[in-house]
Amino acid sequence: MDARPQSARELKFRQLARELRRRVLDGTWPQGSKLPTEQSLAAETGLSVTTVRRAYEVLVEQRLVERRQGAGTFASVRPGEARPSGRVVGVLVPTTSLYYPRVLQGVEMTLAAAGVRMVLACSQYDQGIEREAIERLVSAGVDGLLLVPLLHELADPLERAAELMRLPVPVTLMERRLTAAGSRDTTEHVCTDHASGAYDAVRHLYDLGHRRVALVLRGDGPHAAAITRGFNEAAADFGLRESVRFSQSTDDWDAEQADEAVAALRADGASAALCFGDREAALLLGAARRAGVRVPEELALVSYDNEFADVAEIPLTAVSPPKHRLGRLAAEILLQRLADDGTGPVHQVQLRPGLVVRASCGGTSSWLSRSSC
Repeated sequence: MDARPQSARELKFRQLARELRRRVLDGTWPQGSKLPTEQSLAAETGLSVTTVRRAYEVLVEQRLVERRQGAGTFASVRPGEARPSGRVVGVLVPTTSLYYPRVLQGVEMTLAAAGVRMVLACSQYDQGIEREAIERLVSAGVDGLLLVPLLHELADPLERAAELMRLPVPVTLMERRLTAAGSRDTTEHVCTDHASGAYDAVRHLYDLGHRRVALVLRGDGPHAAAITRGFNEAAADFGLRESVRFSQSTDDWDAEQADEAVAALRADGASAALCFGDREAALLLGAARRAGVRVPEELALVSYDNEFADVAEIPLTAVSPPKHRLGRLAAEILLQRLADDGTGPVHQVQLRPGLVVRASCGGTSSWLSRSSC
């Protein structure tokens, strides 16, 4: 057997095991919480189920996680660590498998430091579950709420936001704001400025000499519109030629769609692409390899999310939303709201993402932050 592919597989397995270990130890997956299934983690990272299973087995051996027959894999509870007490804050996110674990870590660290207990609920991207979960949290007597509601799916998000603001406890939104409402948006929120993240990605590709940059999207994602807006602004500012836009829903993204995307990019003459998100970018890497397109020599790629971009087949340059900082800041704002009994100013905060440069774009590896722009 050829030793080189085996070595590459072994490297990816060890990188994933280290990343999973870090997430358990730093609280990204809190003690007792359920980890993503092997299948979902494999789909999101672009790695095989076998590789994910091996990585989980390492964590089992280290007693960091435990398998529960018929229930899944859970972060082990480590004895001797104090539980938070005092006030209670309810937190609702659409998923606990990707993107939001780092946000939750920031929230939990901030609340715990203040002696506030966190109660977590997950909507699973379902409007009915979301409503029931919020009702349960309020009925249980939480003192405040940190919410990631499904506003982007609604015909009238302004009315839903107003409904949430009328709840009997303070509410701070995370990663959600009413962009189209302009000054009518009275919600308190902390969000990533995803349009600026896309803008900075295109600027980086432009600085590397690319003049035909494509946009490849998970089109039904809540941040797709902002990413598209930032991409369009950068293309106009830098005078880039009109290039292909390829968009598919999350459920439709697979290897076949990735092959179609690469074919469209080649036909268009695009030399670079911004791809939302990491899973789709990993699929593009595989499609490029099958088509004989070299990355980054013939196609430079920048991913958006930076969840598992570093363990891709070719490490992906990625826009990196400040998830941990966002969670911390949202919790700090809600705690302040609780302290001042709602008399303080309404906070509406946007955080500009950074850009982590890796091998997929041909630039020099580094962390770029344009937060002062």
